[in-house]
Amino acid sequence: MTEAWYEKSFGQDYLLVYKHRDMQGAQAEAKQMAGWLDLAPGAEVFDLCCGMGRHSLALAEEGYRMTGMDLSDVLLAEARRLDDHKQVEWVKGDMRRVPLTGPYDAVVNLFTSFGYFETDEENGAVLAEIGRLLRPGGRFLLDFMNARYVEHHLVPSSERQDGAVTIRESRSIENGFVFKRIVLVESGKPDRHYLERVRLYELDDFKRLLAGTGLVLDQVYGDYESGAYSEEESKRLILVGTREGA
Repeated sequence: MTEAWYEKSFGQDYLLVYKHRDMQGAQAEAKQMAGWLDLAPGAEVFDLCCGMGRHSLALAEEGYRMTGMDLSDVLLAEARRLDDHKQVEWVKGDMRRVPLTGPYDAVVNLFTSFGYFETDEENGAVLAEIGRLLRPGGRFLLDFMNARYVEHHLVPSSERQDGAVTIRESRSIENGFVFKRIVLVESGKPDRHYLERVRLYELDDFKRLLAGTGLVLDQVYGDYESGAYSEEESKRLILVGTREGA
């Protein structure tokens, strides 16, 4: 079988391409998330697609008992390296088939770690897993890009330098997906090529996908300052809600 884009792209070079994402930003976002989720101290929270663990660690600092899961061995290794005080349980797994039972008081899925798959059925399976993992009355938070904003403000290409490496990024919208193609150029070495592809889901798409999952949408924000969501102007689409049955 052909290797899926997300099996290749979240490797060692990902740490280079995205190393500008810092812990300080994650800490500020975690404080805001803590307010939105309104959980008791010591609540059990699951970070679905935790990446290198910035938000898991920041939420642990807020007093939550954290479990972080990702498919990438490289990113999980970095998360464990950053977890100086062994505050988080790190797990490898596929977000469509989480190898855990929960139940958790909250599940978070952050920084557009959704929409990776070809079909609504596969992407919807991720929401169904969130519903399965939550206790009745448990809370969820999904932080996604605002598709309409991305469509109107897409930067077709950019280039930057990191030491000896030139990072070239090109972006396009094709068949309802946003594509980012990344090329790393380093003297004396073959160019390294990566692809990122995410489905451009809008708010109405999420409402449709949430049907039947037991998840109820309570609030929609357009940024981490609790700004109201605007389809045309917001950079983010942040969904906050509850599992039925409390």
